[in-house]
Amino acid sequence: MGKIHKPRASSLQYWPRKRTSKILPRVNWQPLEQKYSEKKGILGFIAYKVSNARVLANDLTPDSMTKGKQIILPVTVLESPSLKILSVRFYKNNQISTEVLADNLDKELKHLIKIPKTKSSLAEIEKNLHNYDSIRLIVYTQVKKTEKKKTPDLIEIGLSGTLQEKLEFAKNYLGKEMNLSDFFTSNHLVDIRGVTKGYGLCGPVHRHGIALKAHKSEKGVRRPGNLSPWHPSRVTFHAPMAGQMGFFKRTHYNQKIIDLGPASKLPLEFKNYGKIKTNYIVILGSIQGPSKRQVILTNPLRETKKTLKKNYEIVKILN
Repeated sequence: MGKIHKPRASSLQYWPRKRTSKILPRVNWQPLEQKYSEKKGILGFIAYKVSNARVLANDLTPDSMTKGKQIILPVTVLESPSLKILSVRFYKNNQISTEVLADNLDKELKHLIKIPKTKSSLAEIEKNLHNYDSIRLIVYTQVKKTEKKKTPDLIEIGLSGTLQEKLEFAKNYLGKEMNLSDFFTSNHLVDIRGVTKGYGLCGPVHRHGIALKAHKSEKGVRRPGNLSPWHPSRVTFHAPMAGQMGFFKRTHYNQKIIDLGPASKLPLEFKNYGKIKTNYIVILGSIQGPSKRQVILTNPLRETKKTLKKNYEIVKILN
């Protein structure tokens, strides 16, 4: 048998491994706008992680070995309060050209966030709509309804459809609340963007997955045996070293929504979170981040046939 040689198991795909600059990551909406050009509506939504759980579900997946049987699945429960429009942005040559502030904003909003000052109106811009390339929305969450915090989260969300359809959508929802169930359904695939749980300073064994040395090794067991060659006489970035672990921005592709609905359908209390006050989502598998961490759900960029055909019907949530 050959010698097992495993100097390290981490990936240099994400480098440098440092803390993310903001909790809600930036989303490149351009490829999603191109893919869903025939669809009307927003392409993303904000949700808050509640807890991991298990569900007893009926397997309705075709060609599955457990088809027609009840199985237990690992899931993640999220809470998704409604969104409201703060402003409408008009882009020209991939840069913000004009921004129109929504009317009838919440009174307490100006004490919680910085509101931009704009003088334009949608009626004036509609006459010269051909001068713009794209329209996107700045939305904020009605997080006060969850009773978890007061300051809402703001993100820019892309719209699908033609330029005129985007403008009509923005006009129709100004001053109104947007619910997740209006744009996503059960058995829908989503991509989830969020920030992982932070662990602070960690050694190379935990951070990079290197093997432990023999118990009589010099200068430490939980460290690499050699940092670098004699020449070049420096430690390269390839050497597994101690440093920041977690609190990184990561994207999970093709997560399946098993169930969603109002909080009245899920009167459970979850550890480290409490009861859900607004709307809930149940997603198959686990997602990044601790409890109460905000994440962005978007339409799938590259869905696969294997995840599309999965179909489950929840019988009971085992908290």
